[in-house]
Amino acid sequence: MNILGRLAAAALAALLPLAGLAADAFPAKSIRFVVPYPPGGPLDTVARLLGQKVGERIGHPVVVENVPGAGGNIGAAAVARAAPDGYTILMGAVATHAINPSLYSSIPYAASRDFIAVTQVASTPNVLVVNPAVKATSVKEFIALAKSQPGKLNFGSGSTGSAGHLAGELFKSLAGVDMVHVPYKGAAAAMQDLIGGRVDLMFDNLASSLAQVKAGRVRALAVTTAKRSPLAPELPTIAESGLPGFDISTWFGIFVPAGTPPAAVERLHAEFAHALALPDVRDRLRSMGAEPVGNTPAEFAAFVKSEAAKYAKLVKASGARVD
Repeated sequence: MNILGRLAAAALAALLPLAGLAADAFPAKSIRFVVPYPPGGPLDTVARLLGQKVGERIGHPVVVENVPGAGGNIGAAAVARAAPDGYTILMGAVATHAINPSLYSSIPYAASRDFIAVTQVASTPNVLVVNPAVKATSVKEFIALAKSQPGKLNFGSGSTGSAGHLAGELFKSLAGVDMVHVPYKGAAAAMQDLIGGRVDLMFDNLASSLAQVKAGRVRALAVTTAKRSPLAPELPTIAESGLPGFDISTWFGIFVPAGTPPAAVERLHAEFAHALALPDVRDRLRSMGAEPVGNTPAEFAAFVKSEAAKYAKLVKASGARVD
């Protein structure tokens, strides 16, 4: 080896311990945890729970910051523009990373390019619920009823392009039925009109609907996820009820800006996966109707990619658009 080669090797050897120290030093300060929705919602609640657990382990605060607006786009964009150093993270969701890129004519970030997936936090099933006056007690009976009355049944949702809306569009497509979508300003308003009989059905968050189901105000037919929910194991899935392939969930997970060092991504994954494995955290999530996940960055990235492709087709088929 010539003298230049020996000098280069010596310099590299000197730098390697410093690189190890830099990796080991993360995190060396507080972490900003952006929730792109208002305080008090399920994502905010879970972010604060996880932030507390992770902060206790790393010895630095994980500070939740709510940056709501434009269906989650404003908060997501803030993280996409943040320094890629691991100290700004996002509680992203099916809306910010799978639905909005197709639903909005323009959003201030590229979901597939501007983020690195860290881990999926949880998945929450929706449930097909009908007004008790609807003469169907199963998905099969409901499909037969809808086919006998094309265009007569209507389904509510929290907004155009919401998971509840797109679940209805997927149901229409797979079942070959014609139903009318009625968007509301929030799922709570849609549920009130479902109870009052002004709409016939909706695909609502399972945890939110259970109280109305138990009170007999609405009737649950099936959950929208590929597997039955531990929250209501007696309810079949729509897929097993005659529409194979039906799988719609409200999911959320942690993302960091593109360019974040791999060592920081790995440490964040390890800490949040550890928190998601704690019994009290899992119990809290399940009490909210959410199933904890905690998968690897590669697994979460592949899942997000498949979800984005699925919702792109659904949004196009529905004609939904937000300008």
